[in-house]
Amino acid sequence: MLLAAAGLVMVYSASIAIAESSRFTGNNSAWYLTRHAVFLTAALCAAIVVFLVPARMWQKAAPWLFLVAVALLVAVLFPGIGREVNGARRWLDLKVLTLQPSELMKLAVVLYASDYTVRKHAVLKSFKRGLLPMLGVMLLVSWLLLREPDFGALVVIAVTTFAILFLGGMNGRHFVALVGMLGAGFALLVLSSPYRMQRIFGFLDPWADPLGRGYQLSHALIAFGRGELLGVGLGASVEKLHYLPEAHTDFLLAVLAEELGLAGVALVIGLFAWIVARAFAIARQAALHDRHFAALAAQGIGVWIGFQALINMGVNMGLLPTKGLTLPLMSYGGSGLLANFVALAILLRIDWENRQLARGLNA
Repeated sequence: MLLAAAGLVMVYSASIAIAESSRFTGNNSAWYLTRHAVFLTAALCAAIVVFLVPARMWQKAAPWLFLVAVALLVAVLFPGIGREVNGARRWLDLKVLTLQPSELMKLAVVLYASDYTVRKHAVLKSFKRGLLPMLGVMLLVSWLLLREPDFGALVVIAVTTFAILFLGGMNGRHFVALVGMLGAGFALLVLSSPYRMQRIFGFLDPWADPLGRGYQLSHALIAFGRGELLGVGLGASVEKLHYLPEAHTDFLLAVLAEELGLAGVALVIGLFAWIVARAFAIARQAALHDRHFAALAAQGIGVWIGFQALINMGVNMGLLPTKGLTLPLMSYGGSGLLANFVALAILLRIDWENRQLARGLNA
């Protein structure tokens, strides 16, 4: 809730300039704030409903939810259904709202991989019977994501899936080989795409072409530099005034760094680290009660949110190549907020069931 509240404030601060100067928003400075508040309210309502659903129901529904997510990834590729923005077709145009299927796939793949690992635990160390079927499924999902293209979502989904398999007892040699294959595959994808190559070179030296391929990163670094220890003050960012692209989505942390300084950034990092630590603590308690699906799902949620936050922060700070990934719970966007809040509601449900079981044993 602290991250979501801070995100609401920062989305408003980062979006004022672009909202006031856009005919699309009717020159309304609070346009993005209003929509983000609606998204946040809807996500909270969804989380309350999801919290009431027992964890075992999510295990039963996991394969069907995964199939629905795959169907949505297919649907987004069809003209007239999928909406194209800046050369990427990642959104479903539902007239009253747009839906980003890759965000829902992140949640679906956590539940599906957890269920798969539990069902296949006896043969998980076998490459042919344990790992190969999941590899086939992930290749399909990867192909669909690359068709959009959404390389950032692919990286998050792949890392989350194989982290769950590893935590569930996957063969160590298979895991090492798989990490090598994933690394080689990602390198090949970068080398085969001039656009991705430009991003890599821009990341290595953004100042070599600050008005071209290094534009976003150079302005993000300027924002961090201006923020210093305590920031220039809430609302006083200069970089959000049409200098830093995607200030209210991908580069929200840079605006936060400029306005709230190192102190604000450290607080955000600490809150995300706490969520990940709590997710793994909840998973450990679930495992003690032999609730293996719940344990893996909790770990998967922690890996997903923590890893995506890590990538977004790394991009903003110039530690990683520029990638179109939002900051979980904070950046503007309805699909991401909905997926994050539903995932955390499932995590809270797992924790609540752990506590109920612990009370029963103590009684």
